[in-house]
Parts: sequence; structure tokens; C-alpha cells
Amino acid sequence: MPMRISVFICLIFNQKMDTENTFEFEENLSDTNQQELVCSACGGHLKFDPATNKLKCDACGAEFDIEASDEEVNELDFNKYVEENLGSIETQTLHTVECENCGAHVTFDENVVSDRCPFCGTILVVTNTVAATQIKPGSLLPFGLDKQQSFDKFKAWIKALWFAPNDLSKRMTDIKELQGIYVPYWTYDTDTNTSYYGQRGTYYYTTETYTVNVNGKTETRTRQVRHTRWTPVSGSVHIFFDDVLVMASKSLSQKHANELEPWDLEHLVPYDEKYLSGFRTETYQVDLKDGFETAKKQIDNKIYRAIRNDIGGDEQRVTSKNTSYSAITFKHILLPVYISAYRYNDKVYQILVNARTGEVQGDRPYSVWKIIFFSIFSISAAWLAAYLMGFFEDM
Repeated sequence: MPMRISVFICLIFNQKMDTENTFEFEENLSDTNQQELVCSACGGHLKFDPATNKLKCDACGAEFDIEASDEEVNELDFNKYVEENLGSIETQTLHTVECENCGAHVTFDENVVSDRCPFCGTILVVTNTVAATQIKPGSLLPFGLDKQQSFDKFKAWIKALWFAPNDLSKRMTDIKELQGIYVPYWTYDTDTNTSYYGQRGTYYYTTETYTVNVNGKTETRTRQVRHTRWTPVSGSVHIFFDDVLVMASKSLSQKHANELEPWDLEHLVPYDEKYLSGFRTETYQVDLKDGFETAKKQIDNKIYRAIRNDIGGDEQRVTSKNTSYSAITFKHILLPVYISAYRYNDKVYQILVNARTGEVQGDRPYSVWKIIFFSIFSISAAWLAAYLMGFFEDM
């Protein structure tokens, strides 16, 4: 179809869309796979646009609403999954490309034959696919920032770096764009009941005498000395944990991923493949049961603090504790992250941007010479300040 005719049809279609309802739009929408949606006006590729929260055609610019789902974001029974080994839980079989360098499992558009890994920049060949049956995501947070907004956050982060090599800013700004990817996560809810044994420390004070030598004479003085009286205690604490978040990817730095938090999980929407269009999706590498073991570590830290608060006193010792878990539920969710990887002196550095809040975290090299010069300057400034103080005191 000639371009002018195509554009003319799209203009007419856009006017028609203003009066047609969502049901009629759905009839005109054809799905080819989870990442490719076809514009019924011109046959172009529809992608999710974070700026408008709509699907937008690459070719003609036509925009389509994503129908709000009546479904709720549900919690699933953890023990039922463990007992049935998937059982009645909805699954999906995905064909992903495994990166030989960093181990990431990433999905690509159907017509792509090769591309770079968004996590480390390694060239990937789509023929090296891996098929896996996994629990289907139940909900996701749609991308809230577009690539330009995230890139602006990225550039501001670069400019704020201390002790960076002089050529780092140029090398990093050569990165033209960030890759949008949905990262898999688990969330866990659970009731916990923990019995414990410990000791409560209570401070008390005694008066102590001591002697000092003043101008050749011995003087006797007194002072208060603090002691701790320990009392055996036992008890239990009950805590309900809601949405304990565990990243199910091994491709991202756990430290940097944690620093992307908090996530606005209250705005999760039911899983809809239309939100994935134009973005890549990583499949989980940490399974559900292993994820709960990781969640227990987060839970244990909070339980420990709760026990110490329950013991009371001035100091606390926890000698033993035993936690039981009940009513365990989970969600498999996808969270939006912009990622870029760059090389500096043959080392790969990874940059992450929270595509909801704009929080930027990542690795960066340091200039040894800048650190050395700054240290020398600081020591010199401290020495000069001390010298001047002494000089003025002698005047």
C-alpha cells in the first residue's frame, strides 16, 4: 500500500476511534505473540507508550487504549504449589535466549535474529533458544517513564559522580539509549509466630572511689560506674508479613536492585501482554521455593528486632528462637527497569533505572589519581589549618 494511502487510512481510523468503544477496538487488534501487536490501520508494530499508558503504532502514530481488567491481583497458595508441583497454577512455555556471558534468560521479538544482551552487552544469537515451562506472571507494574525521561535521569547521575575518570562522562553519554526490560520478582505474604529465649539487661549504678595526683598531692574522688543486671526471659512474637519482595533474576546486582526500591506495588495491574509490547522480559532464574528461603532472611531480621523490642530493658540477648510460618501466599510479578551496560578498560559496568521513580543505581570506575590528589589536598588543608590556629594562638 503506498505511504500516502496508508497515512490517509490511519487519519480516518484515528477519527473513528474517538467514537468507537473498547470492544470494537479489541475486535480490530490482532496478537502475533507476547511482544508483537499489529496496528489494524496500517499493519505497523504497536508498542506500549509509558507517556500515554496506551499502545502506539510505530508507523502511523495511532494510539489505542488498553482495556482495564476486571480481574484482581490475587495471592496464590504457596503450599498448594509445593504439594502439586505447579498443579492448577497457570503456566506458560517460553522460548528465551540464554546469554553465555552473564547467564540472563531474555525474550526477544519474533522477527529478531540477533541482538545484544541488555544486561552485559554480549551479542546474542536467537537460534540458541531455551524452552522452559514457568509460572505465568499474575501482575506487573507498567513502565511509567519513557526512554528519554530515563536517559535524562541517567545523564544527571553521571554528572553527579565523584572521582570519575575524565573520559568516563564521554564514554557513558555515547550510550544512545537504555533497554527497557521487565524483571521477574516474587512477593510473599505469611503469618509468623516466633517463640524465643533470651536475657534482659537492666542498667544499675554503683559509687566507686579512686585517687588522683593533683600538684603533687593525692586526692580521693568518686564516680558512678554502670553495671548490667541480666534476667532470663522468654516469650513469643506474632507478625504478619505483606509483600516481602524477592528478585527472581540472577542477572542484576542484588545490591543495586535493592537500592532501586521502594516500588509502588499498590499500583500493580493484572498481567496483560500488551504492556510487554516494545520491551523485553527476563524469565525467572530463582524458583518459588528458593525465593521463599531468601524471603525468610528478610523476615528473620525483622523478627529479631521485634524480639529485642519485646524483651525490653536497656540491653537484650536472644539465645534461641523458633519461627513457624502459616498462610503463605505468593505472587509472580514483573517490575520495569531500564538497563544499560558499558565497558571501561575491559570491564563491564551495569546501570539500572527504576522505570517508575527514575532512581538510578549502577557500577562505575574510579580515578585513582583523583582520589590520591584529593587525599593529599585534604591532608595539606588540615595541616595548614592546624598550623594557622597554632600561629594565631602564639600571637
